[in-house]
Amino acid sequence: MDATTPGPLAPDLLEREDVRRALAEHDFAAAFALIKKYGGLSQNRIASACRLTPGKVSTIISGQQQVTSFDVVCRISGGLRIPGHLLGLALRPWESQPVRGEPTADPESERLSTDEAPWRPDATVDLAAHLTRSDLVMDRRAVTRSLAGTAITGAALLDPLEGWLQPATSAARPRRRGRLGTREVEELESTARVFRAWDHKYGGGLRRKAVLGQLSEVAAYLGEHQTPQVEHRLYQVMAQLAGTAATMAWDSGLQRRAQNYYLLALRASHAGGDLVFGANVLAGMARQMLCHSRPQDALELVRLAQEGARHVVGPRVCAMLHTREAWSYAAMGRTAAFQRATTQATESLANAKKGEEPYWIAYFDEAELAGTTGGRLLDLARQNPEQHAENAVTEIRQALDSRGPEASRSHALDRIGLAQCHFLLGDLTRAVAEAHHAVDAARATRSSRVRAQLGELYPYTVGGSAARPVREVRDRIRELLST
Repeated sequence: MDATTPGPLAPDLLEREDVRRALAEHDFAAAFALIKKYGGLSQNRIASACRLTPGKVSTIISGQQQVTSFDVVCRISGGLRIPGHLLGLALRPWESQPVRGEPTADPESERLSTDEAPWRPDATVDLAAHLTRSDLVMDRRAVTRSLAGTAITGAALLDPLEGWLQPATSAARPRRRGRLGTREVEELESTARVFRAWDHKYGGGLRRKAVLGQLSEVAAYLGEHQTPQVEHRLYQVMAQLAGTAATMAWDSGLQRRAQNYYLLALRASHAGGDLVFGANVLAGMARQMLCHSRPQDALELVRLAQEGARHVVGPRVCAMLHTREAWSYAAMGRTAAFQRATTQATESLANAKKGEEPYWIAYFDEAELAGTTGGRLLDLARQNPEQHAENAVTEIRQALDSRGPEASRSHALDRIGLAQCHFLLGDLTRAVAEAHHAVDAARATRSSRVRAQLGELYPYTVGGSAARPVREVRDRIRELLST
């Protein structure tokens, strides 16, 4: 198909608002479904035009896999003759000039395969630009659609991550001359640190678009020819900003978007040679899987982190990874393995010294270890309250006494967990008191994770025979969850 050959889509199809919105958001599940419905193309026809397998198209339409590769987006544009501006691309070669005789190769088609391209530094920059562009222009309807997106799991998530264990490759491309200096990079690093502190303190997505704007700017700088030292540090800044964007998206309930930014953060860490932060990103992805009841996926992610960074991680990061491992075992009901991993985390943290590891892991101290351990004991206590609930209370109480309410999201989660422990123990007086504290703490954060946990506390307050104090705290929980 050359520039003079019409595409398979009728022009009026690309004028539909729902089609244009899906393309702008790179929501190819919706776009392909609409093309099938209104364009009359079968899955096989779409696959053939875009040089994808029918099975790949099927998994995209079903939402099991998302298109994040710049190469695939370009192939979809070329195969279906979708103008570049509808996908956030530059003018495609077939838009700008007619081609006669034998068709020439599209430069984008010379890219590496889908599995390899995301681990090339220039592809990482392209991914950052596309993600931030589509995210920054989301309207309310687009946000509503994104809230329905689910995270990728299983082999579709894990197999492409094997590139994390391989050295980064490079690809030459013409770039404008960049003049960014050390001072400007230091300012960007400082900004990334401030954004991370905001997220840790407040939670929620209140400042998410500010982070995305900064991330977009860093991607633009990396699109220019910087000195090797500046480029190396810029990739590390991109990784940290993308990691913060991921947690903010998660706190806003945007699960698929969160996963996209985690994947970007991992690729940027890889391009910047920051294996330690990459291991931290994988730990964040593991936590997301655990919250989606996918402990085996989480365990695989933790093992990938441990393998890829085993020679460079310090004791504090190592301890944090062991807690993710312990969490996975607890979710599987493997109590002995949970206890072993928790002991390893405690021993690793005992060897940590202040100031010897990156600033972003400083939060993981004895209080964080206690809170994480208490939360996992609470998971086990739901199955066996007599054996685990008291120990969970001890650990969570230690966390609360140590870190205080300034870490608002963690503080609120601890309060909710403690209330659940007392309900499991049958101590209604303390349970109600802690539930009131939990509601107060939840009001101080916009985190959807906190609200989700508060929703899990609510059933403990329900029952026809509930005493008046229990009914009162139930009303407070319901009122907060309904706002």
